[in-house]
Amino acid sequence: MPAPPLSLKGRALRYLAGREHSRLELERKLARFGEDADEIRRVLDELTARGFISEQRVVESVLYQRAGKLGSARVLSELRAKGLSPEALESAAETLHASEQERARAVWRKKFGVLPTDAAERARQMRFLAARGFAGEIVRKVVGGRGED
Repeated sequence: MPAPPLSLKGRALRYLAGREHSRLELERKLARFGEDADEIRRVLDELTARGFISEQRVVESVLYQRAGKLGSARVLSELRAKGLSPEALESAAETLHASEQERARAVWRKKFGVLPTDAAERARQMRFLAARGFAGEIVRKVVGGRGED
């Protein structure tokens, strides 16, 4: 005998059991099931009121998982895509910018470990860090050997 289909609340809780989700992420996922938008909002309001949905936990989770590998620009872009409030984004930006140079140095050291010997290698190392969202000034310092100023 097949299990009965999950309610909207059951689906939302199943998603939240896997990882932290923002309200917008849950709204998008639940909308795929063709449910009424008002019903989805009601369920999300209830889950938010009970503390199951938390912007702060979403920010902390993303920072924990992604900040060690990516620059501020990429991490903030991921947070924006989750539909977080401007206040949450500003708080995350402050945290990220405070440690950007150390994080860039660690990522560079893990991938390369030695300063470039020619212009082509320097450009390759700089592209690598820039593609991960590190600021241009930080990339120049790290690849130029001044990352520990």
